[in-house]
Amino acid sequence: MAKGSNVGLAELSGEAGAVVARLGWSSASGGGDADVSVLLLGADGKVRGDGDFYFYNRPAADDGSVQLLGKTPTANGSEDRIGLDLTATPADVERIVLAASRYGGAGFGDLEDLRLTLADRDGEELLVFAADGLGDMRAVIFGELYRRDGGWKFRAVGQGYDTGLAGLATDFGIDVDDAEDAEDADESGEEAAQGETAAVAPEAVAVSVPAPAAPAAPKRPRTARKKVTLPAVARKSLAENDSWRHARLFPCGSLKSDHEREMRATSVLLAVMAQVPEYGRRLTAGFGAPAGRMETFTEVSLPHGETPRRPDGLIRVERAGKLWTALVETKTNGNALRPAQVQDYMDIAARRGYEAVVTLSNDVALEGSPLVDVRIDGRRKHKVALWHLSWAEVAHQAQMLIRHEGVGNAAHAWLLQELLCYLQHDNSGCHGFQNMGPAWVPVRKGIDEETLSEGDPRAVEVVASWERLIRQVCLRLGGELGQKVLPVQRVKRGTDPQSRRVAQADRLCRDGRLQAELRIQDVAGVLALTADLRTGRLRTSIEVPAPDHGQPLTWVKRLMRQLADAPADIHVETLTDGQGNGPRGTLERLRPEPADLLPRDGARITGFRLSLFKGMGGTRGSAESGFIRSVDEAVDRFHATVVVALERRIPAPRKSAQPAAPVLAATV
Repeated sequence: MAKGSNVGLAELSGEAGAVVARLGWSSASGGGDADVSVLLLGADGKVRGDGDFYFYNRPAADDGSVQLLGKTPTANGSEDRIGLDLTATPADVERIVLAASRYGGAGFGDLEDLRLTLADRDGEELLVFAADGLGDMRAVIFGELYRRDGGWKFRAVGQGYDTGLAGLATDFGIDVDDAEDAEDADESGEEAAQGETAAVAPEAVAVSVPAPAAPAAPKRPRTARKKVTLPAVARKSLAENDSWRHARLFPCGSLKSDHEREMRATSVLLAVMAQVPEYGRRLTAGFGAPAGRMETFTEVSLPHGETPRRPDGLIRVERAGKLWTALVETKTNGNALRPAQVQDYMDIAARRGYEAVVTLSNDVALEGSPLVDVRIDGRRKHKVALWHLSWAEVAHQAQMLIRHEGVGNAAHAWLLQELLCYLQHDNSGCHGFQNMGPAWVPVRKGIDEETLSEGDPRAVEVVASWERLIRQVCLRLGGELGQKVLPVQRVKRGTDPQSRRVAQADRLCRDGRLQAELRIQDVAGVLALTADLRTGRLRTSIEVPAPDHGQPLTWVKRLMRQLADAPADIHVETLTDGQGNGPRGTLERLRPEPADLLPRDGARITGFRLSLFKGMGGTRGSAESGFIRSVDEAVDRFHATVVVALERRIPAPRKSAQPAAPVLAATV
């Protein structure tokens, strides 16, 4: 059909009881997909109400007249389908608008071979309308069904909207609610109802009666796509006992060798990246990959001299006919990347015109300290970028999506959950940074015996391992909270990272302490972490600024209320603008006497420092008695018991009211 033409359905099929509308596009597009929607219009060309709008957040009508059937693959690409029962369509509906939209800012110009097909209930095609020239339009009316002379006709429209689905729906009278902070309207009348009382007769006892709640405002449609997340706490298991193991999509209990672990980990990760668009895009966007159709491969054989090379994986993204390709080299179980192997892949990528080489391992890359040294041939016109991902980053991004930000559908969320289960399994070998390195024990011994001198390169190695550990702690904590957690570096802008590590190593030799600071999104203050290698203790702390108004005694009492459920061994120190330290003590001692935190010399209080101490693990690994495990436990305990408590709003205690005069109840 041509744009603007129309045809009667009875002429095509003899009956027009039920039809299926299919919006299809070619898989060669590489530009994502589209979502169909339907609007039922009255005689005035507007919807009768917001309930006449059917889209991905409201996929079906109660009377069965409209049903969005979902997407399905076809021989040449994909299609999104709508089922329409015209016999069930309400009599006052004159037109049925068939539209589609793209979510996330993309336009229909990115989709190739875009067409709307109308078929009867048996699947036989009745008509096809091919739409083109849509460019940046983010929503399109492809066609409409309308009543004429007791039957139904179809008109090919092809009208685009650069305002997206919300703009299209608004034009037909839908009251769209797309505010990011919109709350459910069913709570709107609660506050207005509180505090009101009903009048009573003089002879009756005065009784407070809440007024009836205001009727709930109807919810408006939201075109922002609903995202699927999984609960942090799993549902109660149906297993009879703990020995029953859940079936897993990616089992790893039978893996015996590091080679098997590398092959399995690469295949599992790349498969999930290709099937969950949000996840694949999240991991590759930082490498310069475009947003497009992604395919992934494993064990690809590529020529290289006399002996072909076989990288662990290959990622290919297509966008608008252009390809972006990256070779993938994977290591698990703490194995180090081999520079010669990575160099070969860089050379192969340069010769074949690939864009990147991505390395994956338990290690965490640091700025100015590459994990492998490779030679870049400056004579080549084609430049290849070398990127690194740690398994901790891979797990972090999966956790952010399924716990906090959400993905497109439940199947994708389940795939990411299975990926996380695989990565966290003891036998996967994908547990992130787990070893402080060979210099850890000699440096600890040197500090203990006071034989470690400034300039010792082993101290620089320990500082680099400490920085890697802190970055991994930030990833893990950020994934659990759904917030950004970043390490704080208090150095001048432009300072060379390696020079900064050398200076930190010299301080370690002098003081015997490793120090770091973490900034948690939406948390006032910085979480400080100190590992004292001389005393073998970890200290986690945070400084709380003093309020701008009020009395110091009120401040300390409020602080005690905030920490009512915190561990008794928390140390609290008053910070003042004078010289020397202010009063300090443990919560156990201060709770009965909060005034002990007030300076006796009347110095102005600037804030309070809260600290928790913990014994430090001795070994360099992440075993039960290891240093890495002890750091994780210290940060988790401090955040859960102190930081969360400080962020909670604690109401001030109410003053006791004067007793009311007795009321005499008279019976008439």
